[in-house]
Amino acid sequence: MNKGKQPVLKVKNMKKHFPIKGGIIKRTKSYVRAVDGISFDVQEQETFSLVGESGCGKSTTGRSILRLTEPTDGEVYFNGEEVLECTQKEFRKYRKDMQMIFQDPFSSLNPRMTVKSLLLEPLMTHKLYSKEEALDKVYEVAERVGLSKEQVSRHPHEFSGGQRQRISIARALIMNPKLIILDEAVSALDVSIQAQILNLLIDLQKEFKLTYVFISHDLNVVKHLSDRIGVMYLGQMMEMTTTESLFNHPLHPYTKSLLSAIPSYDRNKKKDRIVLKGDVPDPANPPSGCPFRLRCPQAHELCETQKPTYQEVKDNHWVACHLYNEDSRVNETKQGLEHAY
Repeated sequence: MNKGKQPVLKVKNMKKHFPIKGGIIKRTKSYVRAVDGISFDVQEQETFSLVGESGCGKSTTGRSILRLTEPTDGEVYFNGEEVLECTQKEFRKYRKDMQMIFQDPFSSLNPRMTVKSLLLEPLMTHKLYSKEEALDKVYEVAERVGLSKEQVSRHPHEFSGGQRQRISIARALIMNPKLIILDEAVSALDVSIQAQILNLLIDLQKEFKLTYVFISHDLNVVKHLSDRIGVMYLGQMMEMTTTESLFNHPLHPYTKSLLSAIPSYDRNKKKDRIVLKGDVPDPANPPSGCPFRLRCPQAHELCETQKPTYQEVKDNHWVACHLYNEDSRVNETKQGLEHAY
């Protein structure tokens, strides 16, 4: 939703509903609305992050973009080309330009293959190089992510968690992609290793002109890495803006609650914690109106009956909340409620 040049990635009203089947003949009784109509775009060499509680649909969004999970509805444009209308065979030409790094590198790496074989496989599959050129490329990329030539002859189980994540980064990087989706790529690592991997990702982005979609629940990590952030709740986008604007001027009550949960290491600085009541609703049976209303400390009657419009209320600052709808009956109380926290 940035204005200007064509984005590398554009997601428009994407949905992913998983059927719930029951009975003897396994009829579809309902659907889990894992992703329920979200839209965003990502500019070239930008890091766009998706944040939210577990189960909000972040990972499903990432997998749906790459068609690892087929979306139920919506549109996905990569460099201006609609990729969901392609057959899987036609989509193959985009795969080398769109890569993914998963949360658990051990489960995403074949334990029977050496690192060299893991890195060679995509090059041979897409027939990008001769065997000799491919080997040179493997050693070059491995060295760039911090692995020696001797290490690439080992198997994944012989490495630490941080080293395995470096292997995953190398495997994504070796295809010279334009877009990399990182699904909780550092959440399973020790803090010191997290910092090393994050710095590596930043350096690689500058060097290879990469575009990132970074999926995480750790707002401290997101703040360090992101240009813009989208906040998801129950499969829907609640707020989206620049990192600076989100951390300094959050608008949605859900965003304010997430930010208040970030630990403060300054003993002299008191922080008002906004504790949400209840649990995240069942995505198979979402509440009427605003999806956040059952836990929102600022909910009104209108929130129960009418879904808020997702709109740009400030320059490059989008939010879905009745407090900021110009035609909302609760809009007149907006000024006082904004300062409630």
